[in-house]
Amino acid sequence: MLALVTATGCNDGEADETATPASAPAGLGSFYAQKPSWKSCGSGFECATVQVPLDYAKPTGEKVGLSVIRLPAEDKSNRIGSLLTNPGGPGGTGVGFVRQAARAFGNDLRRRFDIVGFDPRGVAASAPVRCNTGPQLDRFFATDVSPDNRNETKVLADEGKEFADNCMARAAAELPHVGTVNAARDMDVIRAALGDTKLTYYGASYGTYLGAYYAEQFPKNVRALVLDGAVDPTLSSTEMLVEQAKGFETALRAFAQDCVKAGFCRFGDTVDAVLATVSSLLAKTDKTPLKNTRDPRKVTESLAVMGIARALYVKEYWPVLRQALTKATQESDGTMLLTLADEMVERKSDGSYSNQTDANMAINCVDKPNPPDITTYGKSATEAQEVAPRFGSFVVWGGLPCVYWPVQTKQEPKPIAAKGAAPIVVIGTIRDPATPYKWAQNLAGQLSSGVLLTFDGDGHTAYLQGNRCITEATNKYLLDADPPKDGTTCR
Repeated sequence: MLALVTATGCNDGEADETATPASAPAGLGSFYAQKPSWKSCGSGFECATVQVPLDYAKPTGEKVGLSVIRLPAEDKSNRIGSLLTNPGGPGGTGVGFVRQAARAFGNDLRRRFDIVGFDPRGVAASAPVRCNTGPQLDRFFATDVSPDNRNETKVLADEGKEFADNCMARAAAELPHVGTVNAARDMDVIRAALGDTKLTYYGASYGTYLGAYYAEQFPKNVRALVLDGAVDPTLSSTEMLVEQAKGFETALRAFAQDCVKAGFCRFGDTVDAVLATVSSLLAKTDKTPLKNTRDPRKVTESLAVMGIARALYVKEYWPVLRQALTKATQESDGTMLLTLADEMVERKSDGSYSNQTDANMAINCVDKPNPPDITTYGKSATEAQEVAPRFGSFVVWGGLPCVYWPVQTKQEPKPIAAKGAAPIVVIGTIRDPATPYKWAQNLAGQLSSGVLLTFDGDGHTAYLQGNRCITEATNKYLLDADPPKDGTTCR
């Protein structure tokens, strides 16, 4: 994430209750002037709705209500303002994130900031994009994403096209407007509605992309942005997937090293042996799915890879992954891997899903240009498989619906400089599976005021992992507008 601080509009760190929001862009005055009606929503939280235009080119047209939540600052007399957050995805619920994690931000921040989350447009409680039923998503996720022949490739194509067709049939009006550019504009409306003259923000994973786009559009409104687990905005849609697959391979090797070192690895006594066992397991599962004792579903190769990937996001899950791989390799039992996979895509016990997957696809597909056909797309999958043999095909083929997406953009990826913005802190984790470390290096280098903070560690993102060095550097920046020295590394 990015964490940068600039002048806050406050005197000596104290809140300026008389400050007025920055002037609103033309035609949007009523949105910027709105005052949310906050109501208690349990456990000390307050909830409200902020209105934004569906189409910013038509501000008097249809509106979207964004669900917003806050945990009010504990020290009202020394309150700095709001700390707006986004947990990533795209498609992750910011309201749910704040309910779960607000108190993990620590006493120093909670005393002086309202911790605020929101569901971006198209996500969760903010006019959610819904395309697929539970059974349709079950079939989509179970589909073989390592096609060995034309028939398997056709099945993949049919599933990808059905996903896109379902979204067109059920969410056509929303699809052109759910992209990151509009979500970043929504953040500025939220900033004004919260009464903040400038934005203080923590964004994780995709939330870094959203935060960078905000800084590009509203550089003068930046107070401090922390971008944790950064996304490189210069990458094409398929380049991003290839690099992400390589990131999962890096994380799997780190897991294997830890497994062997701990002495609990029952499926390999060297790192290379562990990796070979995983490859063999996936090859066998491609032919014969693993059993599942929870429900009638079989654990296909795709679901097994997804379960492994989920565990690599959080180092605390590594013992669970050891157990899951032991069960899978020695008993052909994929139940634990399936449970991890279900958690990753927010599948509920009754077989229904949150709208995370639909929203994720809708936002990703409209954000960048996509390959024009499956043949072109398949070349990227082949490239990924060569450099990331256990994850390449899975990661790249998973984005196939974008080839058939009914709304396409011609806006090519480009660097984001955010000229004129206050310092922005970009945090990169060296062995991050989902957002490779070099993405943080690249984003920090592109931003005119970028500051790179490195975590020499494992797992996806760094700030909420509890590393004292990262926490102290980030908190000091958010509280005092004092970023760490560029290039600082925490271990």
